[in-house]
Amino acid sequence: MWALLAVVVVIAAHAAPRRPLRIEDVDRLLEVDAPRVSPDGKWIAYTVGRVDAAADKQIADLWMVSWDGTQDVRLTYTAGDGSASSPRWSPDGRYLTFLSSRPGKSKGKQVWALDRRGGEAFQLTNVKGHISSYEWSPDSTRLAMVMTDRDASEGDDEKEKDKEKETPPKPLEISRYHFKEDTEGYLSGALQRIQLFDIASQALSPLTKETKFEEDDPTWSPDGRQIAFVSNRDQDWERTLNTDVFIADAKPGAVPRRITTWTGPDTGKLAWSPDGATIAYLQGSDPRYNAYNLDRLAIVPVKGGPARVLSGDFDRSVSSAAFTADGKAVAVLVRDDRSAYPALVSVGGSGVERLLGGPYVVTAQSAAAGHLALALTRDSAPAEIFALDGGSLRQLTHHNDALVSELELGAVEEIGFRSKDGTEVHGLITKPPSFDPSRKYPALLRIHGGPNLQDEHEFRFDRQFLAANGYVVISVNYRGSAGRGRKFSEAIFADWGNKEVDDLLAGVDYAVSLGYIDPQRLGIGGWSYGGILTDYTIARDQRFKAAIAGAGSANQLSMYGSDEYVFQYDIEIGPPWKNPEGWMKVSYPFFHADRIHTPTLFMGGDKDFNVPIAGSEQMYQALRTLGVPTEFVVYPGEYHDFTRPSFIRDRLRRYVAWYGKYLKDGDAAGAAE
Repeated sequence: MWALLAVVVVIAAHAAPRRPLRIEDVDRLLEVDAPRVSPDGKWIAYTVGRVDAAADKQIADLWMVSWDGTQDVRLTYTAGDGSASSPRWSPDGRYLTFLSSRPGKSKGKQVWALDRRGGEAFQLTNVKGHISSYEWSPDSTRLAMVMTDRDASEGDDEKEKDKEKETPPKPLEISRYHFKEDTEGYLSGALQRIQLFDIASQALSPLTKETKFEEDDPTWSPDGRQIAFVSNRDQDWERTLNTDVFIADAKPGAVPRRITTWTGPDTGKLAWSPDGATIAYLQGSDPRYNAYNLDRLAIVPVKGGPARVLSGDFDRSVSSAAFTADGKAVAVLVRDDRSAYPALVSVGGSGVERLLGGPYVVTAQSAAAGHLALALTRDSAPAEIFALDGGSLRQLTHHNDALVSELELGAVEEIGFRSKDGTEVHGLITKPPSFDPSRKYPALLRIHGGPNLQDEHEFRFDRQFLAANGYVVISVNYRGSAGRGRKFSEAIFADWGNKEVDDLLAGVDYAVSLGYIDPQRLGIGGWSYGGILTDYTIARDQRFKAAIAGAGSANQLSMYGSDEYVFQYDIEIGPPWKNPEGWMKVSYPFFHADRIHTPTLFMGGDKDFNVPIAGSEQMYQALRTLGVPTEFVVYPGEYHDFTRPSFIRDRLRRYVAWYGKYLKDGDAAGAAE
C-alpha cells in the first residue's frame, strides 16, 4: 500500500502544472456538433470544426462514434475547401451523407455519400442552385432538398473571390420588402423552395408548382407518401411572418394543404408521430413580439382540425421537437435560466419532464432506436457528444480533453439580484484562475447580444480568456434576454436601452458589493446588441474607465433601411415618419454623445448587414469630434459573426490591450496573451 502511495506521489510531482488560457488556444479549440444517431442506434455521426491556420479558415470534418463509446472514427479529411456539414443517415442504413462544396462533378455545395461498407465519399447530387438542407425519404430512394434557384457554377466558399472575376458585374434588380440579409447580401428574386431529387434517375423536380412563396423544413411522413413543410402563403408574405404547416403528396407539382391557422409563426423542426396521424411543430409569439419570440410546442392532426399547444403553461422556449417511439411524448430542448436541457412533453397533457439536472447547455440532440445523443457543453468544458443512457450522461467523444487538461480555468458562479424597480435579474460571474478573495480585481461587464439570447453555463473562450488576464467577468441576463419567460423578454418592447441598462448597472453594483472588485477599475463591452447596450450604458453612467462596442449602433434612426430588421422596426417602433419621437428616444446615445467620457474602442466587419458598420462609424466620429479617447477597427470581408481565425485572434488581443491600457496598474496586463 505504501509503495503504491509513493508511486502516486511521484506521478503527481511530475504532472505538468495547469496554466491559464492563452490566445493561441483558440485555434486548438474543436467545435463538436450536429449529432445524428444511425437507424439501428449503434452509431452517432457528428461534425468536428477546426482551424486551418495555413488557409486562415474554419473547416469541419465528419466523424462517427459507436454508442458504447469504444470506437471513434474520422471519416473525412478536409484540406482548404469542402467542409462537411449536415450529416444524415439513409433510413436503410446503407449510406451516411453530408453537404460539402469539395471538388467534384460540379461546383457549389452538393450532397455527398459514404457507403457504410467502405470506400471513398462520392457525389450523390449534381444540381444547380444552393442546397441549404435535405432529408432522406423513408425508402431511401429520394431526397427532399431546400434549394435557392441561383447559379451554383462557383463554390460557396469562393463566392467573394469569384465575384471579383465577373466582367462586368451584373446590376442587381431588387423589389423585395426585406431586401438584405447578413452573409447573403442583397436579396433579388431567388426564393427558397423544396425540390425532390430521385437517386436513381438523378431527376430534380419542385415539390409544388407555386413559385411566389418560400418553403422550408421538409419532413417525410413515416410511410413516405406525404411531406410536411413550412411556408408563408399570405399574399404579401414578407410583411406578415405568418408561416404555417402545410402537407403535400410526395410527388412533383403537388398541391399543398394548410393544416395550421395561427396568425403568427408556425415553424419547425417538424416531427410526424409514429402512426402518421399528428405533426408536432413550434408555435411562436404574436408577430409584434417577433424579436422576443418564445416558441411553444404544439401538435395538429394531419387530416385537419384544431391545433393543441402542449407546453402552453410552461413559460420557457422549446426547440428540436421529435416524437418518442411510442408516440406518447415529444422530446424537446428547453432554454431555461442560464441552461439548456432535454425534456419530454407529454402528448396526454401531463406536463414537461426535465431529463437531466445540473448546469450545462445542450446545443443539439438526436434520437433513434431508443438511443438519445446530445452535444453538451459546460462552463469548464467545450461541447462533446454524450449518450443519455438510463437517465445518466455518458461521454462518448473526447476531442477537447487534451486541451482542457492543460488549463487552469476560472470558476463560474451564478448571481441573482434586484434591479432598480425590484425586478429579479440573474447572471454569471467568471473569476480569474487562482482567485484570491482578499484581492481587489478589475472587472468587466460583458454584455450578450440578441437581445433574446442568454449568458449560460457553456464553455466561452472569450469569458475565460479575459478572466485569465486577471479580470472578474460579469455577465447579466438583462430584461429582453431568453430563459426567464415571455414577460421578461417582452419587457423592453419599443423601449430599448432603458430597463436593460438598469439591470446591467444593478448587476455591477451587486458584483462590487461582493468585496473583491475594485470599483475604480470597471470596464464594459459587448457585440451586436451587446455593443448597442454598451453605447446606451456609457451615455448614462460615467463609472466605466474603458469600453469596447463591437458591431453596435446608437443612431438607430440611421439603421432603418440599412440593416435587415425592417419588419421589427415597422411593427415595434413604427416607420420614422410616423413616430419620430420614438426613434429619437431609442437613439439616445448618439444624440447625447456629449455625455460620454469613457475611452471607447469600436469594431466591426465591413460586410455586416445585420448591424452595419455605419453604426460604429457614427459613434467613433462623434467621440472623435468630442475629443474622447477612441479608436475604430474595421475587419475587411467579415460579416456580423467573424469566421477568419486570424481576425478572431486579433479581436481578442485588442480586447486585452484596450482594457489593459485603462484598467490595469501593470499587475497582470496581457498575462495570458
